[in-house]
Amino acid sequence: MGERILIAGGTGLLGRALARRLAASQREVVLLSRSAAGSAGALDLPPGCRLEAWDGRTAAGWGGLASGAAAIVNLAGESIAGGRWSAARRARILGSRLQSTAALVEAIAQAKEPPRALLQASAVGYYGDRGDELLTEDSAAGGGFLGATATAWETASAEAETFGVRRVVARTGVVLAREGGAFPKMALPFRLGAGAILGSGRQWMSWIHLADEIAALEFLIDNEAARGAVNLVAPEPATQAGFSRALARTLHRPLLARAPAWTLRAALGEMADLVLASQRVAPQRLLELGFRFRFPALADALGDLCRRVEAATPA
Repeated sequence: MGERILIAGGTGLLGRALARRLAASQREVVLLSRSAAGSAGALDLPPGCRLEAWDGRTAAGWGGLASGAAAIVNLAGESIAGGRWSAARRARILGSRLQSTAALVEAIAQAKEPPRALLQASAVGYYGDRGDELLTEDSAAGGGFLGATATAWETASAEAETFGVRRVVARTGVVLAREGGAFPKMALPFRLGAGAILGSGRQWMSWIHLADEIAALEFLIDNEAARGAVNLVAPEPATQAGFSRALARTLHRPLLARAPAWTLRAALGEMADLVLASQRVAPQRLLELGFRFRFPALADALGDLCRRVEAATPA
């Protein structure tokens, strides 16, 4: 077995997909999980992958695995899309990210041989609601709950660099995947003939196909030149209206309705920012490093996802 890579938060959509890809290249993949005892069979992990229990707050029990590792990938944190952002839920979302990141930094600090790299997850929500402004890795952080959370999450891992660890911050857009995440929920109303443009439709949505997201994460793990913030988004962001029209066209369904922003705010509260905030983000650093997208265009990405969904749906 080859070099060891640890994935915190590795039992989610991205973690499982990344684990499969890394294990396919003969690496030892350790998924840090709060429910390791009961999850291994259900996750159907490939050879070369195993689960290791952790509490999400400390390096107790597993910290020694960080020593000599090729990389630690930090995907841990409570979902931001699991319900309205009450004060208690905001605290859990932020706290889960800060506590788990502190545990990883603790393991790095205690390692006899620090891992070579830390790949820290973040999100394009870092930039806040920025209208039509084209955003690169050099753009300033934005406001709002998403911007503040992403900024705090990124800052929490900065100490790893003091131990000589190469740190990469992956600011990911909306990941389009048939296996889970946002896309199945976005596509369902369209399949039922009830697709709608959300809000004004002018807000920008920066997206990435799951295949490119996972390939980019592996690329950043392996590329010694990758450091600092890197936007993981496709080169062609879409407005919400443009995305809705493309999805309706791909599914051969009508697009007849518009959901005003106020109705979304009434139903979701501030969580409506997930679909109403505008982030027109460019993958400048990723392209400079030489990464090549498999699905750079929205039409191709939607065509692939919808064909595979239809192929998997019983007649």
